[in-house]
Amino acid sequence: MDTGDTAWMLMASALVLLMTPGLAFFYGGLVRSKNIVNTMMFSFMSMAVASVVWVLWGYSLAFGEGGRFIGDLSHVGLKDIGVDAMSGSIPTLLFVIFQMMFAIITPALITGAIVERFKFTTYLLFLVLWLTLVYAPIAHWVWAGNGWLFDLGALDFAGGTVVHINAGVAAVAAAYLVGKRRNPGAEPSNVPYVMLGAALLWFGWFGFNAGSGLAANGLAVSAFLVTNTAAAAAILTWGVLSQMQHRRMSAVGVATAAVAGLVAITPAAGYVGVMGGLAIGFGAGVLCYGAVLLRPKTGLDDSLDVFAVHGIGGIWGALATGIFAVAAIGGTSGLIEGNGSQMGTQAIGVLATLLWSGIVTLIILKVLDWIPGLGLRASEVAEDQGMDVAAHGERAVVHDGAD
Repeated sequence: MDTGDTAWMLMASALVLLMTPGLAFFYGGLVRSKNIVNTMMFSFMSMAVASVVWVLWGYSLAFGEGGRFIGDLSHVGLKDIGVDAMSGSIPTLLFVIFQMMFAIITPALITGAIVERFKFTTYLLFLVLWLTLVYAPIAHWVWAGNGWLFDLGALDFAGGTVVHINAGVAAVAAAYLVGKRRNPGAEPSNVPYVMLGAALLWFGWFGFNAGSGLAANGLAVSAFLVTNTAAAAAILTWGVLSQMQHRRMSAVGVATAAVAGLVAITPAAGYVGVMGGLAIGFGAGVLCYGAVLLRPKTGLDDSLDVFAVHGIGGIWGALATGIFAVAAIGGTSGLIEGNGSQMGTQAIGVLATLLWSGIVTLIILKVLDWIPGLGLRASEVAEDQGMDVAAHGERAVVHDGAD
């Protein structure tokens, strides 16, 4: 065991976990004040449900031997993974922990598309089914040593396909089935929450990306640098576009841009240099800005633009990895080094993730909607009252301290 690598990966795991409360603040600030608690609870309960699912069977399905498409149940309850078992230079249990944090945040990302109207109890059951039937198989395809996309040579350093494209297309399916909000808010209720959430996400993302090499080495440093560079480039690009269009630069726009840049660099972080990071951040700023503008014209109430940021950002990042990958960094060349076939391999990974996640998410939600007593959508009374009081009996703000 390398104690330096182990110490770094413990820290990286904690950083990635911090991203989910960061997401709670980010999403919570974007909704109306009567739905802040409910929106944040979606993320917090993902930490609980996903953690239990992961140690019971999720890790085994994602990283067990199995076949090319899904693992097996050989490690149910982390069976046969002792304290001395090793994955490279770190304990296998630490690898389990690190990967758990990715499983926690991915379904939480989906909730941005269905806030202010989705039944909370149904969401808890959805978490279990989605992690089992969608997240675990795709994680196996991409990251397990015998996964079919891994064998094909698809590159995803830290979760562009497994996390962001996966959550983005699932968000579209969920928003489509649950339908539009009855009375969407005109503006975010708490911009400082949004900024705080984005800051926590940015901070935690260093663990997300720099930790994905599973070692404290030069690759981790490079991934850290390009992660920060892409976020900064996306902010500047989005800010300029906003200034040109609206004659002002909004705080919410800047926060969203940071997340878009971070999403896009995620699959590429261990494969591209700093100039590739700049290009990917610039592309994310342009593409995600445009997607946010176009989303209202689609008629789909993806309330907090999950697909526009995570779906589009993830797709761009995955394809851009095939363009800007540098052999001297990650061992694989991209288009700029003459390996045009990597673009095709990346496209296959993107398409497979879109299809599996989109179709299976639709099926899961349809089944849950058909089950008596469940259903997807809260009542009109609950939606009008606010999901905070209706689902939790609490409010985000009580001005006088008493009812």
